[in-house]
Parts: sequence; structure tokens; C-alpha cells
Amino acid sequence: MATYGSGSGYSNEDEDQTASSLYKELESRRQPFLDRARDCSRLTIPGVLPPTAHGKHSRLATPFQSLGARGVNNLASKLLLTLLPPNTSFFRLAVSPGQMSEIGGAEVQAEVEASLAQMEREVMNEIETTGIRVQMFEAIKHLLVTGNALIYSMDEGGVRLFHLDSYVVERDPVGNLLTIITKEEVAPKALPPEMLELIKGKLNQTEKSVEVYTCVHRQEGGDFKIWQECGGVKVEGSDGIFKEGSLPFLALRLSTISNEDYGRGVCEEYMGDLRSLESLTKSIVEGAAASSRVIFLVNPNGTTRARVLAESPNGSIREGNAADVSTLQVNKASDFRVALETIGQIRERLMHAFLLNSSVQRQAERVTAEEIRYMAQELEQALGGVFSVLSSEMQMPLVTIIMDRLTKSGAIPKLPKGLVRPKIVTGLEALGRGQDLNRLDIFISGAMQTLGPEAILKYLNMADYLTRRATAVGIDTEGLIRSEEEVQQQEQQMMQQQQMMQMAEKLGPSAITAASKNAQQQPQQPTEEQQ
Repeated sequence: MATYGSGSGYSNEDEDQTASSLYKELESRRQPFLDRARDCSRLTIPGVLPPTAHGKHSRLATPFQSLGARGVNNLASKLLLTLLPPNTSFFRLAVSPGQMSEIGGAEVQAEVEASLAQMEREVMNEIETTGIRVQMFEAIKHLLVTGNALIYSMDEGGVRLFHLDSYVVERDPVGNLLTIITKEEVAPKALPPEMLELIKGKLNQTEKSVEVYTCVHRQEGGDFKIWQECGGVKVEGSDGIFKEGSLPFLALRLSTISNEDYGRGVCEEYMGDLRSLESLTKSIVEGAAASSRVIFLVNPNGTTRARVLAESPNGSIREGNAADVSTLQVNKASDFRVALETIGQIRERLMHAFLLNSSVQRQAERVTAEEIRYMAQELEQALGGVFSVLSSEMQMPLVTIIMDRLTKSGAIPKLPKGLVRPKIVTGLEALGRGQDLNRLDIFISGAMQTLGPEAILKYLNMADYLTRRATAVGIDTEGLIRSEEEVQQQEQQMMQQQQMMQMAEKLGPSAITAASKNAQQQPQQPTEEQQ
């Protein structure tokens, strides 16, 4: 296994092993995470990670409750809209002020930002047209349920998702990626001719599939080496070297835990409530089914005969004694009430955990929209840790990989190294800006009500306030908000116009005509910008 000497996490021993043997070695370390992930999938969406030996013709178990599936789908939709918002770029290509001054400063800033905005649109168009959003939604559901997902960015565009039971990973104690190995069952007819020729002697005619391993291993310099093995034979021409920023494999985790190779999902954190809800719901459903059965009991020593009662049609008249007939009852209503109250408490906790809208609104006749927004914002703050992990391990690498592919294809120009850096503007960043904006609004509204608008205009620095508000919204204020000098110049011009109007009222139209002729004869004074 890999040794962690100086922190590089590299070992030549791993490359000496075959991909299949290394996969089996790492598979045992994955098993505890895989078992917990299957338990979470069974209680929420069974199709996310089916049980062992599940085939195409196998049937999946159906949970007795649907709250787990509702919660996962709802939370996955919220995360997708936040991390990959439609018709909006979730990142921004920016140049630092120091580098901007080196390439021309404010004179070329507008042109540079326009070019970068065009590149942002090209990346977003690639995401929308290649179906990346669909696979990302599925990957987010896997992250919520299992805590892990592996994404492969294909050369022809689009991404492919690997489930937790089809790959293994190895990380160093810090969390840096060391090894990724994927395992696929491929039909021999689907293999390329050169690969099929390599394993022709080892392949039996009765075998319907062959194992293909793809291994990614970190080298000593920090680059990643990738190769493939098919049927125990290394495929020639499959070797490749990738820089860390351009590696097409993204091993995603929902949460990072020290000294663990895999992450943990949201469902695992609420496994106790999910199991309790499933067990209580199953008991209630089975008890209700038993209580709904209608069984008549007839006194064997009475005058009423069971056969006569069973064969009598509806509305018929028969001889008998009503005291001889009774109905079988379960008499478990009080016990069911306790179970139902417990289910209600568990459902409320899970609905808050999965940000379901009905849990945000309190039960009352009138609930203000501001109250709903406030409570929803408090709930969404709980996703700050999720945003921080996905921003660094999903959003940023995805942008880097797509830009690298578009640069190689010529769709976007190659940028100088270190000049332009992508910056994520959604997720955790959006939450922080939203908090700043809310605090500004609360401050202004409170001061307005307490001191009045005159005091606000007297003591508030409007330029600074507008700049902070634009920053909270995420708008660049360059050229948008006037500086103090521009405001003073505008006020002086307005004062001069007012003086001319007052002079015209005193002296009459003749003075206006003379002043206009004098202004035409005198040369215009150059402005500061022209100087």
C-alpha cells in the first residue's frame, strides 16, 4: 500500500500490482461504507444503490414510508439549483487588480471583462448542451444517500457517473487523492477490436461479460498516471499522464472525515429517525390492515346459525338472535395513537432536516411571507458545510476540466497561466452575500424608523452604502456608481444652471440671448478627462 513519507502519498509498490489485485485489496476497506450506504438507500430510494447480487430481473424492496425519498429528491433539487443554477453562470472568471494594472488597468478592463464573460457563456453552453446537469442531479442524490460519487468527464463531452459499488478510492490522511480504480462488466462484443484480440486466448466462449479496470494513481511529482486492464492484461496505448487540475475523474464526497477514504451522506446522519419511521409505519400499516378485516363470530350454543348468516343476501330477513352474533375487534386504538404521535414527531424532524417546505411554515391561520422567508433561510444555513465541500471538490474542478477541454478543441482561447482564475459565486458564497444584504436592509429600515429619512441622508455615506449593496448582490460597481468628485462636479453644474435661470428671470430674454452668443464665441474649456 501507499506510504505517507513526506506527504506526497506516492509508492512504487502500487504500480507493481495489477489493477484487479489492488482493487480487491481496497475493496475490503470500502465494505463498511458500502453496507451503510445500502441501508440508507433501502430506507430512501432503493434504486440508488441496490443490494448485493442485484440483477436486471431482480425486484427492489419498497419502503413503507415515502418521506425519505421525498426528502432526498427535494434536497437534491435545491442543491442542483444552487450549485448549477439554470441560465446563470455559477462561476466568474476574474483578474486580480494587480494583474489588471499590469495589462492596461481601467482602460482595458471593460474589454477584458467582456471577453471573460463570453468564455463563461461558452462553458455554461457546454454544460447545458451535453447533459451534464442530468448526471449531476443523479450524482447529488448519490451524495445525499451514500455520501460518495465518482464522475468521469468524457472527451467527447458530457460526464459519466460511477456508483459506490463500482469503484474504490484511496486518500492520504489529509484527504488528497492517491488512487482511483473503477470496475466495469463489459460484453465482449462491446470491446474494441485491439482489446478483444489481447484477451482472446483467456476468454471463454461461455462468458457473457469481461472485467475492465481503469486505474488512476498519483505519481511522485503530483501528476496522475492512468491505464486500463482487461481480462487481467494491460491494454497497450491506454497509458496517460494528467496534471492534478486536468484529471477527468472527480471523486466526490458530501462530507470530509479525517483518515477516511470515503464520505458520509445526509441520510446516514439521520439513520435513527429513518429506521424508526420505517418500523413504526410498517406496524401501523400492518395493524390497520388487520383492523380493517371484518369477521363475525356466532355463538355455537345460540339459535342463530353461521351458515344461514353467511348465505343471507343483503336486506334479507332471517330468524335469529342478535345477541348470538358479534364482531371481532382488535381494540388497539390507544396503542396506535401512541405510534402515530411518535411518527408525527419523527416526520417533523426529518422534514426540517431535508428542508421540506411544509416544515418551514408554522401551523396558524395567518403566516406572513417574511416569516416563511426567515425560517427557510435559517434552515438553509445548515447546508453551509455541504456547499463548502462541493464548491472545492465539484464546482471548481468541473469548471477547470471543461475549460481545459474547450481550450484543446479551440472553442475558447488559451489563457496565460496564472492570469485568470475562476471564482465560484453560488453556494456558500451566495449564502454569505445574502446575509450581508439582509443585514444592510435591516440596518437601513431600523434607522429609518427610529431617526427618520433626514438623519439617514445626513449621516449615511450613500456611495459606500451603494458599493456594499452591489457587492452583496454580486455586481461589479466599476463605472456604475459615481465617485465623490463626479457628484461634486454634477452639483456644481446644477448650481450654475440654477444661477443662470435666476439671472434670466431678473434681466429678461435679452440677457439670455447675449449670454448664449458670448458662450458661442468663447472657446470651450477642456474637461479633466480630455486633459
